[in-house]
Amino acid sequence: MTRGDIVLVNLPQAADGAGHEQVGTRPALVVPVGLRQDDATSETLSVIMILPFTSNLKAQRFPYTILIQPSTRNGLSTPSVLLVFQLRAIDKKRVTKKIGDLEDELMLKVNAEMKDLLGL
Repeated sequence: MTRGDIVLVNLPQAADGAGHEQVGTRPALVVPVGLRQDDATSETLSVIMILPFTSNLKAQRFPYTILIQPSTRNGLSTPSVLLVFQLRAIDKKRVTKKIGDLEDELMLKVNAEMKDLLGL
C-alpha cells in the first residue's frame, strides 16, 4: 500500500458504542507516514495511516473535508466526503482490498488540508 491508494477497510465500533468515529466497511485513503512512506521502513510497520470516506454528503459542513467525485481511477461508486479530520492509524490487517488511487490534483488538496489540520 502506498500514498494515495484508496482501499476498503473494516473499522470496528468502540466496545461501549460511544464516539463519532467512522465505523464499518468503507473506503479510506492511505496517506503518507513521513517522508519514508514508500521505502523499506514502512514495510516493517504493522499499521498504516488512513483518512476514511463517508457517503453522507452533509459531512461537508465540517472543516477539513474534501468532496471526491467517483472516477474510474479512484474506484469510488458514489460522491464521497473525505474526512481529513479523522486521520487515524489502523492495522494493515483491516484493509480488505485496493479499489483505486486518488488523482494527483486531489492529493495536493489532501496534503494542504492535513498540514493545516496538524498545524505544520
